[in-house]
Amino acid sequence: MEFTDEQKKVRDIRDHNVLVSAAAGSGKTAVIVERIIRKIIDDGIDIDRLLIVTFTKAAAAEMKERIRKAIEDALAADPDNEHLEKQMSLVFSAPITTIDSFCLEVI
Repeated sequence: MEFTDEQKKVRDIRDHNVLVSAAAGSGKTAVIVERIIRKIIDDGIDIDRLLIVTFTKAAAAEMKERIRKAIEDALAADPDNEHLEKQMSLVFSAPITTIDSFCLEVI
C-alpha cells in the first residue's frame, strides 16, 4: 500500500502515543498495523506491551488478524528470528480490544 504524507507521519512517529481518527475506508487500520509491526520489528517491542484500542469488536478482531498475518509474513522472511517467534505466541493475548472492554478491565 502506498501511504499519504499524513499516513507516513503516523506510521513513522516514535516516542509518542498516537490517536488516529479518520473517515471509514481511509486506511487507518493499514497505517496502524504498519506502525505496530515496525515497533515490533525495528524497535524490538513485544506486542503485549502495546495497548491497541478501537471502537468495535469487529475492528479489534480485524486488527488482531492483520497484525498476526504481518508477524507471520515477517517470520516467513526471517524464520530464525526468535523475537518474531515470541510475537506469534503473544499476539493472541495482546491487548487489542475495544475501548469499553479496556475500561471494564481497568475497573
